[in-house]
Amino acid sequence: MKGNQDVISALNHLLAHELSAMDQYFVHARMYEDWGLQELYERINHESDDEREHASLLINRILFLEGTPDVSAREALTIGSSVEEMLHNDLQYEYKVAEVLRKVIALCEEKQDYQTREILLQLLDDTESDHMYWLEKQLRLIKSVGLQNYIQSKMGKPA
Repeated sequence: MKGNQDVISALNHLLAHELSAMDQYFVHARMYEDWGLQELYERINHESDDEREHASLLINRILFLEGTPDVSAREALTIGSSVEEMLHNDLQYEYKVAEVLRKVIALCEEKQDYQTREILLQLLDDTESDHMYWLEKQLRLIKSVGLQNYIQSKMGKPA
């Protein structure tokens, strides 16, 4: 199905954001693992996998619309150097992705591409209801119980 070029371009722009988020989560997960924070490693590694799934959905949709996915483009990563900074940077990135998703959803409405809009609405729900909510909760926990208590709680069970 020949898709609208504006929609395909916007999907490629969104793809760059999803792939960049995947990369940032991947690096942060490995850092948590190296620091012995098993629970954070598992969750953030899962987030990296979720972003890869989002990218896969976008690639499939671009192909369906007879476009060419651009998997080489990336946005700047903001790799943190502490637990709190990493969580904060990941949350800021999710805010940015949600903003781009809303713009592309509006474009799909304008171009009457309702199927693409439905796919993007699911990605937005994942971003807002899962990723952003979890990250916001972690930052609230740090403020509530203190950084050291939070970190201790994320070490996971002893091996």
